[in-house]
Amino acid sequence: ELILTQTRRHLLLSLRGSCGLYIYIYIYTRTHTQQQQPARVPLLPFSVVRRMSAQQAVFKIAKISSYPKSFSSSSTRRVSGVLRRSFSSVTTKATASMSLPGKKLENIVKPVPSDIEVAQAATPLRISHVLEQCKISMEEYEPYGHYKAKISDKISKKMTEENKGHYVVVAGITPTPLGEGKSTTTIGLVQALGAHLEKFAVACIRQPSMGPTFGIKGGAAGGGYSQVIPMEEMNMHLTGDIHAIGIATNLIAAAVDTRMFHENTQSDEALFKRLFPPNKKGERKIARNMTRRLKRLGIEKTNPDEWSEKERSKFVRLDLDADKVTWRRVVDMNDRFLRQITIGESPTEKGQMRQTGFDITVASEVMAVLAMCTSLEDMDERFGKMIVGTSKSGEAVNCDDLGVTGAVTALMLEAIKPTMMQTLEGTPVLIHAGPFANIATGNSSVIADKIALSMVGKDGFVVTEAGFGADIGLEKFVNLKCRSSGLKPNCAVIVATVRALKCHGGGPAVQAGKPLDFAYLEENVNMVKDGCSNLTRHIENTRSFGIPVVIAINAFPTDTPAEHEAIRQAALAAGAAAVE
Repeated sequence: ELILTQTRRHLLLSLRGSCGLYIYIYIYTRTHTQQQQPARVPLLPFSVVRRMSAQQAVFKIAKISSYPKSFSSSSTRRVSGVLRRSFSSVTTKATASMSLPGKKLENIVKPVPSDIEVAQAATPLRISHVLEQCKISMEEYEPYGHYKAKISDKISKKMTEENKGHYVVVAGITPTPLGEGKSTTTIGLVQALGAHLEKFAVACIRQPSMGPTFGIKGGAAGGGYSQVIPMEEMNMHLTGDIHAIGIATNLIAAAVDTRMFHENTQSDEALFKRLFPPNKKGERKIARNMTRRLKRLGIEKTNPDEWSEKERSKFVRLDLDADKVTWRRVVDMNDRFLRQITIGESPTEKGQMRQTGFDITVASEVMAVLAMCTSLEDMDERFGKMIVGTSKSGEAVNCDDLGVTGAVTALMLEAIKPTMMQTLEGTPVLIHAGPFANIATGNSSVIADKIALSMVGKDGFVVTEAGFGADIGLEKFVNLKCRSSGLKPNCAVIVATVRALKCHGGGPAVQAGKPLDFAYLEENVNMVKDGCSNLTRHIENTRSFGIPVVIAINAFPTDTPAEHEAIRQAALAAGAAAVE
């Protein structure tokens, strides 16, 4: 159960939300002296909600509906004017009267235009204004232009058990190649909580890779009226974190090949002189980045000149096996012809060629470390333990052995700080890290979540997204991220679509870039019911961790009430929160 507020009556609120969405929130009373007396209110204005004396309620379900994205050029001009007028008036009102970040959109245009049209028609708040509402001082952030800011990672240390907010994770059923709308749901939920219910709510999401952004899947800023803006800045470059990760990864790759080159062409004595050049006094000093390797090798002498010939050879030679080097270079783009390459073909490399390749930057271990670390010191220690290959004797060789840990950490000094942006409704969003779930954790950073939890306070909400299906992203969220952070989620929201459930129920294959088969455009309740076995398994898996589950249906115009009811019944039977 996701604790929101405590009311003295049963309510069924139909909240007109974010991305042309309808978010249905079932709220019930918990009192010590009265039994629950249900009373339905089909449509309750937000002004009434704000006047309610509320202290505690329970989120039961979020049902999301989206609209077609057909939009003419004339209506483009119309939505641009409407949105700009709406944002301008709301911004003024928010500045004058609101202490929490968030400003409700008005005059929503239907059908919902394309994502880029909605994003470009909006006028964002200055990020300084959002930060002021979040009570983050100027000493704790660095602006990157007017609409982005780097937030100090030190804020995460302010989080305590007494002041942290409610922690919600958004995951999904096993997705189709088209995606099922986790990011849209995450942003929409935070907008509903912040701009409409006036709760302090922060979204924590991953930074998009430019590989998918320029591929068929597209960006990761949400969609429709549930977006992070400016969406172009988020989807491309942001504040340069992924570029820093790429340079750090490629630095290690360069160090690996250079070390093998010198070991293959020089004697132990020559290598020793390169690693320990004498100073002006003729003294050789042990650099700070060598201490971990010395400790691991059991060399205790602090003066390199006192080492025996065996100790010198043991330290200076990593003896990497060229066929067992696992560290690869990266680029943040889909470039299939770099997947397997031959390096060392220049005459200056003296015939030391080997097969290697490029990965996409977000698949690098540097990215995974950024997502999992809890501080700068923790990040540095994790970098030192990253394995780059195996020696000819079968021993693992890591970054500490290469002596590049400090340089890698230096390159990541700015990247460790999450970036704050805003949704279309002015609620704050922390964007940090972007590891894939199939080869890494698939979650945004521990640091961003801790900063957000310390920001919102004990009555606020942090909604963080776990990538891919719940069987990958959410389970890694629990088994890896939560173990690293020590945090425990209060609720899990699992996003489902009729389209994906039909696919799991025996429907034709869904291929990105191709029109949907007719089977997905007409009602087929039996196919949905057959596919609900996938939903059921995700619910059972999530509940096995002791986490209450809420099901969010990302609905499309081709869905029918009967198909939604089939999903509802299957979810209830599997143990999801009850729906009235």
